Amino acid sequence: MNRPNVILVLTDDQGYGDLGCHGNRIVQTPNIDSFYDESSRFTNYHVGPTCAPTRAGLFTGHYANSTGVWHTIGGRSLLRGDEWTIADAMKSAGWKTAIFGKWHLGDEYPYLPHYRGFEKSLIHKGGGISQAPDYWGNDYFDDTYYDNGKPVKFSGYCTDVWFDKAIEFIEENRDNPFLCCITPNAPHSPYNVPKKYSDMYAGKVPAARAAFYGMITNIDENFGKLRRKLQTLGIEDDTVLIFMTDNGTSCGCSIDDEGFVTDGYNAGMRGVKGWPYEGGHRTPFFIRWARGGINKAADINNVTGNIDFMPTILDLCGIDDGGRTFHGKSLVPLLEGGARQDRVIVTDSQRLVNPVKWRLSSVMTDNYRLINGSELYDISCDPEQRCDISAQHQDIVNRLRDEYEKWWRLVSGKFEQEIPIPVGAELGEQTVLCCHDWRFEPASGEEVAANLHNWRFDDCDTAWSQGHIRQAKITNGYWEVYVQKTGIYKIKLCRWPQESGHSLKEGFEGDDVQWRSDIIASEDYWLYRDGRAIDIVEAKLIINGKEYVKDVTEDKMSADFQLRLSKGPANLKTIFTLSDNTKLGAYYAYLTRITE
Repeated sequence: MNRPNVILVLTDDQGYGDLGCHGNRIVQTPNIDSFYDESSRFTNYHVGPTCAPTRAGLFTGHYANSTGVWHTIGGRSLLRGDEWTIADAMKSAGWKTAIFGKWHLGDEYPYLPHYRGFEKSLIHKGGGISQAPDYWGNDYFDDTYYDNGKPVKFSGYCTDVWFDKAIEFIEENRDNPFLCCITPNAPHSPYNVPKKYSDMYAGKVPAARAAFYGMITNIDENFGKLRRKLQTLGIEDDTVLIFMTDNGTSCGCSIDDEGFVTDGYNAGMRGVKGWPYEGGHRTPFFIRWARGGINKAADINNVTGNIDFMPTILDLCGIDDGGRTFHGKSLVPLLEGGARQDRVIVTDSQRLVNPVKWRLSSVMTDNYRLINGSELYDISCDPEQRCDISAQHQDIVNRLRDEYEKWWRLVSGKFEQEIPIPVGAELGEQTVLCCHDWRFEPASGEEVAANLHNWRFDDCDTAWSQGHIRQAKITNGYWEVYVQKTGIYKIKLCRWPQESGHSLKEGFEGDDVQWRSDIIASEDYWLYRDGRAIDIVEAKLIINGKEYVKDVTEDKMSADFQLRLSKGPANLKTIFTLSDNTKLGAYYAYLTRITE
C-alpha cells in the first residue's frame, strides 16, 4: 500500500494572480513557478471568499456553512466539535500530523488543532498575527506563538519560523508517513515584512503592494528551501506536495465598486477577497507526487474546490473513511485522466450573525456562474464576468437555482445550534474568552435585505484586533459557553490581556514591544503603539440573565467575581461602565473552576 507523506502549503490572502506562473510580471515567485511546471494544476478550483470558511471546508470535506464556520469572527470561526478532520483521519491511520502557522478555527479547548488530530501544533491565535486573541504585542517579528497550546517565544520573521519548524518536524519524521500543514499568516495584512523584500518592489507598485509582494517572495524562498530539504532527505518523490491559497487577493490589485480591476493584476478576473465573483474564490491548486505518477505539467479544468481536498488525500493514501460522507469528491479520477464530470458546487460569503439565502453566493459548473441567485456568466468566453446572460438563458438560471436550494438544505440543518466554549472541566484549569468570539444580535431583516449583496456589510461589529483594544473600541457582545461541571468559579474581567501587564484603567504612550518603523507602515501604527486610558467605575457580569455588579475603585489588573455556576449552556455578557456613562464589554475574561 502507498503511504506517502502529505505536505500542504496554504498561504493567506494570496490570489490566483499573485504568482509569476499565472502571468504576473512583477511579483517574483521562481520556486513556486518551477513547482507549477512539475505539477497537475486545477485551474478551476474554488474556496471560500474568506479565511476560516476555506479552512473548515479544506480540513473536513464539508461545506463550511454546515460546520458552523461562516465568518472569521463573532463566534462563527469555531469548527463544530463533531467534525472529523483530515488530521483525525490520518493520525488514526498511523500518519504523524502537524500544523505550523494559521489555524483560525478556534482558540480554546476543544477547538485548537492539537485537540483536532494534529499531534504537533505551532500556531498564532485568531485570524492573524496582531489580532485580539493573539499573544499581546506580536508583530510578525520575534513573536510568541502557541506550541500545543503553550506560549513560547521565537526569534525571526513569522513565515521563516513556520517553515523552519515544519522542516524540523519533517526531519524528525522522515522514516514515518506524515501530514504536515504549513499555513503562514502571510501575506495577510498588516503587510509587515523585512525591508529587503519590500525594497524589491519599491517604486514599481504602491507601497502596500510592495510589502504584500515582498511577503509573497519571502514565502517563495521558503517554499524553495522546503523542496530542497525534501530532496536532500530523499523523500520528495514519496511526498504529496500541494500549494494553494485560501481566497482571492487582498492587495494584488485595486477594484471599482463593481469589482472590476482599476490597477494591478488579477489574472483577468472580477472581484477580490470577500467577493462572490471569480477573483474572490478561485485560487491556485498545484499538486505533485512523483511516486504516484503526478509530476508532469498538466491542467485540469473541471470545477473543483476545497471540499475535495480531504477525500482526495484519503484516497491517495489509501485511508478508510469509516463510512463517513463528504460534500466533496476525490479528485484522483481526474488526476488519472478520467472523464469530465458534470458537477455543481457552491461557495458564498456570509459574514453575518445568521446566514441568509443567496447572500454573496456563486453556484458553479465548469463554465457557468450564477451570482447572488440572479446574474449568470459563461466564464469560458467571459472570464471577467462582464456580460450577464441570465435573460437569454433562464433555463440555466432555474437549474442552478434548484441546485442552490439543494445545497442550502444540505448546509443549513445546524444553523440554530450554538457552538459553545467549554469551561471548568478540570479544577484550576483556566479558559480565556476573547472579544474576537463575541456573539451578537442579528441585524434587522430590513437592514439585511437592503445590504444582501453588499460585501462590506457585517453585523458582527467586534473588537477583533489588538489595535481596537488599544483604542478602547466601544462595542459589546456575549460569549456562548458550556459549564462542564457545577462549582464555584473565579471570573476575571480584563480590558487588556493578562500577558500585557496593563491594568484596567491604564493608558500609555508607546509600548513595551520593539517598534519597527522601517518595516511597519504608518497606517498600521494603531495596531502596535499607544493605549487609551479609560476610567472604569463599574463592572457587570450577566450570565443567563442573572446580573452581578462590582464597583471598580482601584486600578487593578482585573475586576474579579466569584460565583457558583451550574452545569449546562450559558450566555455570558460583561459590561464596563466608564465615569462618563459610556459602556463597553470586557475584551477578555478568564474563567477558572476553583471548588466543586
